[in-house]
Amino acid sequence: MHRYLSASQYIDFDTPEVQAKARQLATQAASETELIRSSFEFVRDEIRHSSDFKLNPVTCKASDVLRHKTGYCYAKSHLLAALLRANGVPTGLCYQRLSVTGEGAPYCLHGLNAVYLKESGWYRIDPRGNKAGVNAQFQPPQEALAFPIGTPNERDLPEIWAEPLPLVVDTLARYDTYDQVLANLPDIELIA
Repeated sequence: MHRYLSASQYIDFDTPEVQAKARQLATQAASETELIRSSFEFVRDEIRHSSDFKLNPVTCKASDVLRHKTGYCYAKSHLLAALLRANGVPTGLCYQRLSVTGEGAPYCLHGLNAVYLKESGWYRIDPRGNKAGVNAQFQPPQEALAFPIGTPNERDLPEIWAEPLPLVVDTLARYDTYDQVLANLPDIELIA
């Protein structure tokens, strides 16, 4: 579990601002479950999704997401991982492959989290941000993710990563504005 509790370049909970926010969330929670819920709801509701709100800058590091209060799903998942890891909760990164239009190609990756719950194991949560047609919740043991898998080439990718996928980091680092990222969302090829 050590790798799901570690700080890193993008899950940088060793920075003062992430440490302070993690402590604030911890002091307001009476249990680990409450801490997970409040951290999830903070990132889901208080950090604005870059594309939904047409916001710059493009963020990737957890500390930048917190500082600018915006990020794509990938960056928001980095912040949630940082806040939970800072409080000793094992947290990983997960991805779905989704249709951009909901009707087939083109496809893109969508970033979310998995958190280790002592009573039931790994549980996926999606801090993307709710809007019309998107209603992600924290209601273990039932998952309530932002997007269901619908078309034949969409997938819930089974891995739980300790670090962001390099192609996600590359996309967020390469482009300067939210609309450039939106036009170049990362995707992977499915293996038959």
